[in-house]
Amino acid sequence: MNLRFSQDLEALLTLLGEKPLTLGDILTETSERGFSLVIGLLALPFLLPMPPGFAGPLGLGCLILGAQMAIGRRSPWLPKRIAQFQFPNWLVLNLLNLLRRITGVLEKLARPRLRQLAESHYIWRLNGVCIAWLAFLLMLPIPFTNPIPTAGILLLAVATLEEDGLLMCIAYGLTIAITLAVAGIGYALWQSPGFFQDLLG
Repeated sequence: MNLRFSQDLEALLTLLGEKPLTLGDILTETSERGFSLVIGLLALPFLLPMPPGFAGPLGLGCLILGAQMAIGRRSPWLPKRIAQFQFPNWLVLNLLNLLRRITGVLEKLARPRLRQLAESHYIWRLNGVCIAWLAFLLMLPIPFTNPIPTAGILLLAVATLEEDGLLMCIAYGLTIAITLAVAGIGYALWQSPGFFQDLLG
């Protein structure tokens, strides 16, 4: 694997499989790169079936980190409750297998391009705004939509770490499309008879 994102994330997942690490430990080890890596780590599980109770902390962690990028922070921070979250071993193994499957796609998409754009302080903030917004969409209780905003979050995380300005521009367009898609699905479900009774029941 040539991408820093794939290499670093696989090394991180391998380490998580060997000994329990909290998200706070990971942030301490990865410093500024921790934004993209931890956002990717938090988003990846949404491509898998997850038991109840996982989506809230993971989605909230993405939203908080994205919001910090949006205000220009370069050192990531998470609230103590989320920072103490540990990935169970079974989830780490599933994420490693998933990452290896999508690595080929990532390598075809990302490489350093439009570096002047990618390294801009304002673009860093815009990426944070988009990630925070997509994380908010991810947390909405709309069935079957999790993989849609997750794809946008992962694309922005990869583009940020790989300094790929072109991929960032594509991700901005995808963010708009995802917003419209989630809104459309939400509206369709809203109009479905008995939707909220089934949701609350």
